[in-house]
Amino acid sequence: MIHLIALPVALTHLYLNTVGTLSELWFAAIHFGCFGMLAALGFPLIKPAANNDAGSGYFALITDFSLGLIAVNCAIYLMLFEENLYQRGTDFDQWDWLVSGAAVLLAVEICRRSSGWIIPVLVVIAVSYSVLWGSWLDNVFSFPGLSLETMLFRSFFGGEGVLGSITIISAAYVYPFILFGSFLLVSGAGDFLISLARCLAGRTVGGPGLVAVVGSGLMGSVSGSAVANTASTGVITIPMMKRFGFTPRFAAGVEAAASTGGQLMPPVMGAGAFVMASYTQLSYMTIVAVSVLPALLYFLSVAFYVRIEAKRLGLNQTDEQSPSVMQVLKQGWHFLIPLGLLVTFLAMGYSASYSAVMAIAAVIAASWLSAKPMRLKDIQQALVDGTTNMIPTASLLIAIGLIVNVVTTTGFGNTFSLMIVQWSGGSLLFAIALIAAASLILGAGLPVTASYIVMATLCAPLLFDLMMQQQLIEAIAVGGLPQEVTAILGVFAGGLGLDITQDLTLLQAEQLLTAVPADFLALIQPQLIDPATISMVLLSAHLIIFWLSQDSNVTPPVCMCAFSAAAIAGSPPMATGFTAWKMAKGLYLIPLLFAYSPLVTGTLLEKSLVFVLASIGLYAMAAAFQGYMKSALSYSLRFILVVVAVLMLWPHGNYWITGVTAIVIVLIYLISGRKST
Repeated sequence: MIHLIALPVALTHLYLNTVGTLSELWFAAIHFGCFGMLAALGFPLIKPAANNDAGSGYFALITDFSLGLIAVNCAIYLMLFEENLYQRGTDFDQWDWLVSGAAVLLAVEICRRSSGWIIPVLVVIAVSYSVLWGSWLDNVFSFPGLSLETMLFRSFFGGEGVLGSITIISAAYVYPFILFGSFLLVSGAGDFLISLARCLAGRTVGGPGLVAVVGSGLMGSVSGSAVANTASTGVITIPMMKRFGFTPRFAAGVEAAASTGGQLMPPVMGAGAFVMASYTQLSYMTIVAVSVLPALLYFLSVAFYVRIEAKRLGLNQTDEQSPSVMQVLKQGWHFLIPLGLLVTFLAMGYSASYSAVMAIAAVIAASWLSAKPMRLKDIQQALVDGTTNMIPTASLLIAIGLIVNVVTTTGFGNTFSLMIVQWSGGSLLFAIALIAAASLILGAGLPVTASYIVMATLCAPLLFDLMMQQQLIEAIAVGGLPQEVTAILGVFAGGLGLDITQDLTLLQAEQLLTAVPADFLALIQPQLIDPATISMVLLSAHLIIFWLSQDSNVTPPVCMCAFSAAAIAGSPPMATGFTAWKMAKGLYLIPLLFAYSPLVTGTLLEKSLVFVLASIGLYAMAAAFQGYMKSALSYSLRFILVVVAVLMLWPHGNYWITGVTAIVIVLIYLISGRKST
């Protein structure tokens, strides 16, 4: 039955994302009703294996179908009687109470069925905090409380909560791209991408491991799902790496770490990127363009581990059977047309949803240039597969909207941010460390997208403020300030014994900025920092949280990517998790570049310089962790490598230090080469 419903659901969403003219609230209601029905049937109350009795099986089916019908009817009720509610001044009648309450409970239940208990428990805690026990607290988190009617209105009818911006992101952005990935896979693009990875990386040292890295990057650029990436590419790459000579644990760790990068690699980047576009009000294309170099850095960091481990094990043979690039492109060049068209539409300013739908049409058209064109049966399969894959994500995002609604309504996010500021002492570095710890704890129970949404709602404003403070300090230290700014700062500089007409050190600029009240800072900020830089700083803050949220894929005790890879490799799950965690250190190091370097905010030349220096630093870090370059490294040399890696990654701006550090890395490489002979 679910397959019969999935097809019209997909077609309805494709229509509404292209030529439909419904309001966002109605669109969200349709999305809620459709996926409420699909989730009720796709994740039944009683598992099929437990249905030993036919009667209980029919009863469960009727119960699930009835639950789905309630979701559909909630959506229909909103569209039919929304105007009546506003004519009454939003005063609830008995049906409003019943429908809004049922919608909230349904959102919690379908999320519980598809994603487990963590999010539903958080929803219950959040909603009850806003209407009940928040007033019982006697601390900074005390909240006087909303009436139940107000909370239900905001949770359903008011375009927030269940039908809020997160649900719109699910319907208008995430779902079309998941369908796009499904069409690519059904058309055979997955095999093409793996073949392309083999020809690009198979003939180098550690070839099969590098195939996993490149293949996961290519697959991740269209799937946007780390676990799906692991399952699809891992069944090919993990046995290949094991035959090559890598241990099962290392092979699974490589696949898990590389697949985690799938949500970091443009053009899709997972559901979180669409949420980021909504939060920052920046175009999806801007986020994609900024994310290319950081994603390449991450995959390079994993590739360095593979190459060093291959050298350590003496696995220097290459895959001479791998096809040539021309052979692969000759057979599958048409798969590049939809990807190119997608990027073109995004660059031309079309919405992400419209671009995805046009790219789907391009997949169908391009398939007719191959030996296996997509026919009606294949199109139907792609629509159904994409829709069924979307059910857990849609259920999760719908429920998450309730938490976001409470956080924004009660001001909990501002209070939490102030608490982080207090704990970190106003230090950006310590704030990032605290956010990383909180993200790791949340990631143990939440999927990556949910973890990002919660942390972004709570912490993105805090990070933005701290990073803007850093920008202001640098601008004041440089000097050449506008006359109006000089006049304002001069009032406070005198009390500190500072001459504002002279260049200041960063420490002096920080002291001066600390003395300036917030109201005056709001006046001078637009005069010192241009709007484009402010937008990029905001994006940097969200990228930091987005990257840190990915660590739940590879960080024990709960790391689904690593566990999935371990099941394929036959290696111990927890040991595999620690191996993947070690190789995914880029998830922690590269966000520091977002905060302290011009990797996001700088010019192309500045970004390129950061990329080169960071690549060298990441290689040194990988060599230190593995204890090998061209031969085994002593602990003293490994310690030196860690120090020089930090110096290469840290944006100190001193070219003498950079030059000396690079020379040290070369010397250690040469020393290890002499030892190997």
